[in-house]
Amino acid sequence: QVQLVESGGGLVQPGGSLRLSCAASGSIFSIDAMAWYRQAPGKQRESVAVITGDSSTSYADSVKGRFTISRDNAKNTVYLQMNNLKPDDTAVYYCKVVARVPGGVYWGQGTQVTVSS
Repeated sequence: QVQLVESGGGLVQPGGSLRLSCAASGSIFSIDAMAWYRQAPGKQRESVAVITGDSSTSYADSVKGRFTISRDNAKNTVYLQMNNLKPDDTAVYYCKVVARVPGGVYWGQGTQVTVSS
């Protein structure tokens, strides 16, 4: 079985920063792309940032210049550094892993990020 454990969410004031982590464990031996999604109340889940197997990155327009996605392949972990947070960034953040071995797509349980004064 493959498990994704997320951490790092919380309450932060506008302009503040948070760093999310998502560690994959279990029977996972080779990971391709890793990504962060978010879902705000009443809205559809949306892609925030993606990092491919060769560490190419892409971002939603709304977070470009503020968020940075990175990965540590030795730890099977993906990170999301979020700076200059805005109230519109409030959402549940989910990590997603596309695995080569075993094949499949896996999701984390979600971590709440709330940006409020």
